[in-house]
Amino acid sequence: MHTDPISDLLTRIRNANTAFQEVVNIPYSKMKWEVVQILKSEGFLKDIREETLENGKKQIVVWLKFFGPRQRVLSGLKRISRPGRRLYATLDDLKKIRRDFGLTVLSTSRGLLADQQAYSQKVGGELICKVW
Repeated sequence: MHTDPISDLLTRIRNANTAFQEVVNIPYSKMKWEVVQILKSEGFLKDIREETLENGKKQIVVWLKFFGPRQRVLSGLKRISRPGRRLYATLDDLKKIRRDFGLTVLSTSRGLLADQQAYSQKVGGELICKVW
């Protein structure tokens, strides 16, 4: 039993990326699916797919993206808000976050959004993770 499924997702992707694996399987949840959709739309992942296993459980299949045979697109993934310590950002905080290199995923009242989308929609929210 995992107490933090988003940390598990990021760790699986980070470990597969470090080992230069092209495909990684992740247990399905709606929030994990939305996070990987954002990463794919921002160009960090090659492809994603949802599969149903023989036992009826779902999983997310993620294809990692590489520049060449030994060059990673993903340099790092970091969980920001944790179950024991929630961190939130207002619209003013997003101005500072957007200056940084990479992408921040936020959980807002309008669903999970990348920092650019949240800023353009003028909403703040919980900082989920940072990807660069």
